Amino acid sequence: MPSHLSADRPAAQPPPRGSVDALISQTRRLRGEMDAVRRDAPLDGTDPQGRWQRALCDLAMHQLDDLDQHLAQLRDGPPPVPAEPARAPAVPAVSAASRRGSLLSRVGSAEWNLLTDEASWSGELYDILGRDPAAPPLTLDELPSLMLDEDRPMLTAMVTDCLIDAKPIDGEFRIVCPDGGVRTVHMMGEPVLDIDGSTAAMWAVLRDVSELRRSQRTVSESRESLQLHRHHAQSERRLAVQLQEAVLPPWRGSLRFPQRGPEALDLAARHLPSSNSALIGGDWYDAMELPDGATLLSVGDLTGQGVTVASGMAMLLGALRGMAVAGTRPGQLMSWLNQLLDASVQPSLGSAVCCRYRPETRTLTWAQAGHPAPLLFRNGTGRMLAAPDGVLLGATSGAVYGQAEETLEDGDLLLLHTDGLVPGHYGEQAVQRLLDLAPRFRGARTAQDCVRTVVEEFGESEREDDACVLIARIGS
Repeated sequence: MPSHLSADRPAAQPPPRGSVDALISQTRRLRGEMDAVRRDAPLDGTDPQGRWQRALCDLAMHQLDDLDQHLAQLRDGPPPVPAEPARAPAVPAVSAASRRGSLLSRVGSAEWNLLTDEASWSGELYDILGRDPAAPPLTLDELPSLMLDEDRPMLTAMVTDCLIDAKPIDGEFRIVCPDGGVRTVHMMGEPVLDIDGSTAAMWAVLRDVSELRRSQRTVSESRESLQLHRHHAQSERRLAVQLQEAVLPPWRGSLRFPQRGPEALDLAARHLPSSNSALIGGDWYDAMELPDGATLLSVGDLTGQGVTVASGMAMLLGALRGMAVAGTRPGQLMSWLNQLLDASVQPSLGSAVCCRYRPETRTLTWAQAGHPAPLLFRNGTGRMLAAPDGVLLGATSGAVYGQAEETLEDGDLLLLHTDGLVPGHYGEQAVQRLLDLAPRFRGARTAQDCVRTVVEEFGESEREDDACVLIARIGS
């Protein structure tokens, strides 16, 4: 703010047009670029981050519009004040309704002469305050009558400090328009000092900042909504991770079922999370020794992410373990899992493969529900086992699931996996990429070495969804 003005100051002159015109051109070019960004902002009102982005764009547009208008006034100088306000309606002008929505209606000026008790307002100020241009301008004593009751003391204090202590005015207040609407006005002003240093007058620039404040409130509210949404997402993710960690087998590294003997299974598994750490899926793996000496091997996946899917996976895996312990064969087990998922409160789709390995006969009995079949590696080559019939879990009521058997040999390697283990490849392409690891598997000494090979080959790539791999090595 410049220093206090003298009452006999010369009329302010606008700056050179060339420099201001260049600023106006830059502002309008920036506004065009901002408008392009705004058009690309998400329109989905249900997305908190999209609402916040669009609110920021709207706020930036308001501020650039205001800057453009201020520069135009700086270039052209202050508008002439009519000598006789009562004659203003006879002067051709833009309609009040049109001016109210115009940028030019957002800034007005006024001067109050304390010696003559006269006041002069610009036409824009009449429009901002909702006053009839034919009416005389309000004095400083009358101005508070337009305001909300709670804002009047603030204006009175600002004006008093300006007139008595020569302090500049800088503050906001709310006015009530004749139609009942409320506007927010920002006022900046300074005293005009007489020759002897006493205050002779006060001038002020008043700006309608209603739209700007509304945009700022929208940004603030959308930011709070986004923060709340992220907090909920983080809480949900923590809960999903806790559920996943509680359900997946507690063992890490290698595991043997039974503990000794030539028919023992050397087991290793790994869960590979999504590249997007916020996505916790429903992939699982499991291996457990059953009461009759057999070993249960299973992997599966529920569609979706989050707490609901993690809790559904916990329910499904718990049921699978319980039925396997009770001696249920894989085909019947899949039928009952399908019935359970179909009858759940929150229906979803899932895929799974369930294997029952009997070490005394080295027989693998297995069934699948819309899931990739196990891969068998023997003597440096690999193949996918022929899959028995089986639709996705939860896809249809009363589905019947086939069952297959495979006799394994000492040194065989069995690989079970979920979709997404090979990033960017699905179906036959993913299977072939895994089968290509056969020579490397042959040189591995343990199942854990084989899992490490899979992770080295596919674990570092960008992964859209989480995945699991379970490897069982037969015998020594």
